[in-house]
This record gives sequence, structure tokens and C-alpha cells, in this order.
Amino acid sequence: MRKIVLLAAAAATVAIPAAVNAQARGGIIIVDTDQILKTCTACTSAASQLQQKQSTLRSRAQTLQTQLTTEGKPIQDAFQALNGKKPDAALQARIDAFQTKEANARKELATSEQQLQSTAQNVQQQIAGRLVQIVEQVRARRGAALAVSKDATLANDPTGDVTSEVLAALNSALPSVSVTPLPQQQQQQPQGR
Repeated sequence: MRKIVLLAAAAATVAIPAAVNAQARGGIIIVDTDQILKTCTACTSAASQLQQKQSTLRSRAQTLQTQLTTEGKPIQDAFQALNGKKPDAALQARIDAFQTKEANARKELATSEQQLQSTAQNVQQQIAGRLVQIVEQVRARRGAALAVSKDATLANDPTGDVTSEVLAALNSALPSVSVTPLPQQQQQQPQGR
């Protein structure tokens, strides 16, 4: 009889961890993606580089605006002084040249803005792609049924939070990203894809 009790007790101690493990295998892991995207090594480096590019673009826009204002004011004054008369050939040539400079400046800024947006998309795609892979690996390793972003929860148990593990893996797997525009074929795809 004593052997049966000992065997039952041994079986119970084996069954309890198995039941807990089975329950954990169907569980949910929580990942604070906002924290990861703010603090990962590649994220902070890329954000800094993107801010520099944006600052350079703003500076270039200001320089072009100043140049156009400085050059355009005398042309505008000369045109207004005509009181509705048609400008002579010299003034018309100045007006045409100025309008060409203005159009070129707009085109330059639009192209630079498009490149900046494409670069930001490229950075986001690189980070998001690797982050999803790592979260899936952590989810599979832990046997969780579901991985949820922390900001998508109303409340959660911190024991299910694997943010530190995911962040460490992301920093290891993706220490940097390419801060360049998307390749041309990806840029030309429709926005809905």
C-alpha cells in the first residue's frame, strides 16, 4: 500500500509541471513594440540618421527660399513698376529664368522629400521584418499560442512580457540597417501593398 501512495505522489509531482507546461504552451506572450522601436540599437541609429537627413532637407529648403526671395524681389519690383505694361525682352528673360529656378527648386525639394520618405519606409521594413521573425522565434520557443503587442492590451501580466528577450535578440541580429531609399521596384508598387 505504501508503494502505491509513493507512486501516486511521484506521478502527481510529474503531472503538475506537465499540466503547468501544457497551460503555458497555449499562453500568450506580450511584447512592448513601442519600447523596442524606441530603444533598439538599429532603431536609434537609424532615427538619428533620418533626423539628420530631415534637418539637412529643411536647411536646404530655407536656403532655396532665401535665394529665391532675394532674387525675386527686384524682378517683382521691376514688373510692378510697369503698371500693367508688357515687360521688355530683358525683363521677360529675367522673369522666365526666375520661374525656371523656382520650378527647379520645387522639383529638387520634392525629390529630396520623396527620397527621405522612401528611406524611412526602407528602415521601417528592415526593422519590422526582423522584429516579426524574432517575435515568432520567441513565441515558438516558449510554446505560446499568441504574441501580442503590449499597446494592444488593456491589462496584462508582466510574467508574460518578453520585451527584454526580444530586444536583446533584435540588437544581436540587427545591429544596424541600411538608411537608404527603397530599391526602385519597391517604390513603384501601389501604396496598398
